[in-house]
Parts: sequence; C-alpha cells; structure tokens
Amino acid sequence: MDDSANGLRADTLVATVRGVLPSLTPAAQTVARLILEDPATVARSTITELSAASGTSEATIVRTARLLGFAGYPQLRLALAAAAAQPDRLVPGDLAPDDPLSAVIQKVARAESEAINDTVAQLTSERLGLVVDAIAGARRIDAYGVSASGLVAGDVAQKLLRIGLSSHAFQDAHLALTSAVLLRPGDVAIGISTSGETPDVIEPLTRAKEAGATTVAITNNPRSSIAELAEHVLISAGRETEFRPGALASRISQLLVVDCLFVAVAQRTYDSSQEALASTRRAVSEFTRRTTPARRQP
Repeated sequence: MDDSANGLRADTLVATVRGVLPSLTPAAQTVARLILEDPATVARSTITELSAASGTSEATIVRTARLLGFAGYPQLRLALAAAAAQPDRLVPGDLAPDDPLSAVIQKVARAESEAINDTVAQLTSERLGLVVDAIAGARRIDAYGVSASGLVAGDVAQKLLRIGLSSHAFQDAHLALTSAVLLRPGDVAIGISTSGETPDVIEPLTRAKEAGATTVAITNNPRSSIAELAEHVLISAGRETEFRPGALASRISQLLVVDCLFVAVAQRTYDSSQEALASTRRAVSEFTRRTTPARRQP
C-alpha cells in the first residue's frame, strides 16, 4: 500500500495507531483501542458492526479513519487486512502474572524485536539524513529528556561526545532551560519524549527553537505537541503493557534511533571521529592501567 495516498503502511499501522492514541478524541480512542486489541476482527467488520462493537457512531469511525490518514473506513479495513496477513505481528503476547520465566524471556524478547522492527519501518533515510546534517555541523548539541527518556538523552550526549562533538544531556527542566536560551543558530536541540507531551521537554525545546537552534523530536506520537514543535521528527515505537510501562517499552526503540544517528554522524565526520575515538579510548585505557591494582602472581 502506498501510505502517501491511502494512509499508513500495513507494517506500521498498528504501531502508529498506538503512538497517536493519546492525541485522539475520547470517541476516536475507543475505536483505536479496538484496532489495537483485535485488528484482524476490525478488518472483518462492517462499519455498522464496528459501530455496535465500539458503542460509537458510524460518523465517528469515519472521522477516526481520516485522523489516521485514510480516505475512509474501507481504506482502513484494507490496511488492517494487509496487517492481518502478518499474524505474528498482531498477537499481543502480553505478560501475565503467572507466566513461567521461559515465557517471560520469550515475550520480552519478542516485544523488543517488534519495537525495533516497527521503528525501522518508520525511520526513513531522508528524515534521518536531515538530522545527521544538522548534528554534524553543529557547534553544540543539547538533549532533553526525563525518566527513561532522560537515560536515552544521556546516551546520545555521551556517544556524540566520544566523537568530539560538544553535547550535553539535561534531565532537570531548570538546567535544560538555562542551556536552551543560550543556544544559537547552527546549534541542535533534541527533545526525547515517548508521549510527546512532557512539559519538561517541550518547554526547553521551545526556548531552543526561539533561540534559533535546529530542533529535533524523538517520540512515539507523530501528532503530539513535541512533533508539531520540532523541525525534524524521528518516530520510535514501543507497546505498553501491564508489566512493560510506556517508558520501558519505548526505551529500546529510542536507543535504536540514537544508535542510527550516532553511526551516521560518525560516518559523515569520519576523520575527526576516528581521531576522537582513538584519543578517548587511549585516555580511558591509560587511566584504567594506572588505577587497577596489579594481579597477584599465583
């Protein structure tokens, strides 16, 4: 399916519905949750049957389909039917309280794998390339995030620092704002938020934009406040369950986006990156040798 003409691609439909869910109206959320819970059944349902199952009007279903990027409900059904042809991707596999450890391992691994696959399907080289261009030529890079997204912000900052780029991560909103207002054109500010509605990330990213910096959002929700604010948006994907809250579910996909960014920037700045990596490795190695006690001989 051509997503530009008919809405979302089949292989990313469910993941994207999950991401935009918080930004939908309550009635549209009811329809979207049915799609997430049982997309194959929705694909087989007429609009009248789905209206009865969801307790919403047929007009609401049509509006929901259009909010998701489709011309109408028939086009949404076709996309869901195509997704149903990939049954492994539609089986929830939620963890249960009485699952044995063997099942826990399998289900967690599967969820991580699906998060990676869904993120790859939405991470285009064109979007990534624009962000790489901005970072490679930046005087300074800020990364803002809180909670688990704050850990991802720290990861992107330390990776870029290792290849000689001036990068800083902020989990405290006050410090983030202090740094953001001092940015200038040519600098880059990266806001990381699963929901795309985290005030502690949105506010410093707003100030960074006002200061003239290039703004980037990494988020699950392409229709969130942070996505509307940022100049460049990179979509991550991760499914929330009872034992995998949103922050945990999205971390692996956010880290994938960060790793792709890092490798691409290192390629773009190959000579200086290699020199910086060698210097940083050497410094750490020399420190380790000096501070590690000698092994006792047997």
